[in-house]
Amino acid sequence: MAFRRKAEPIVSAPIVPESIVPEPESATGDESVAHVFSRVDGPWDLAEVSDNVERIDFGALQFAPRDGLEVQVQVDQETGQVLFVTAVLGGAAAQIHVFAAPRSSGIWSEVRAEIKVGITASGGLVEEAAGAFGLELRARVPQGPGSTMQPARFVGIDGPRWFLRAILLGDAALPGDGAAAIEEVVRSVVVVRGNEAMAPREQIPLHVPGQESGSHVAGIDPFVRGPEITEVH
Repeated sequence: MAFRRKAEPIVSAPIVPESIVPEPESATGDESVAHVFSRVDGPWDLAEVSDNVERIDFGALQFAPRDGLEVQVQVDQETGQVLFVTAVLGGAAAQIHVFAAPRSSGIWSEVRAEIKVGITASGGLVEEAAGAFGLELRARVPQGPGSTMQPARFVGIDGPRWFLRAILLGDAALPGDGAAAIEEVVRSVVVVRGNEAMAPREQIPLHVPGQESGSHVAGIDPFVRGPEITEVH
């Protein structure tokens, strides 16, 4: 397992233009029992883990070592804060963000609706489908004016007082054999929510392994601006 710090921004275009701030939508009943994802096989909350696996600590996220797995952190050059973590395995990648969530209910239904609005507004294509983590979004996203459309899958997982969002890229942008290994990496993640009071949707702090966690990331609203994605070869 390798770790890499990426200081250069990898975003080429926000999926959600800054001028668009969609209102959250409530669930519409489309999440049938068959589409509701159970975390029986992960991702895990720290309180649910009782094994002795030595994991790599990124603050809010912990990864178990795996042959061929490279974990990259995206760092804001001005603040030094870690914005998100990208797990790369072969030709597939999962860009992972983790946020605080209400104690009483999940937020993936609302977030999913907002992402759909944002992708459509930016000229992309998106559809909702049942996948390995329940209902997900399968999209083709423009990376800039006149650019080609990049495929991506957006998955959301509601945990106890946290919400994990993963953008699956490269070989994982379409479900199937090419996505299975990186999906397993997402399942094996351990989320460390902490006991601090946090507003729903506030990003749970990440840090570079071996460094103390800093303050919460300020001035960044990924639910408004949309996720940053990059091509994986």
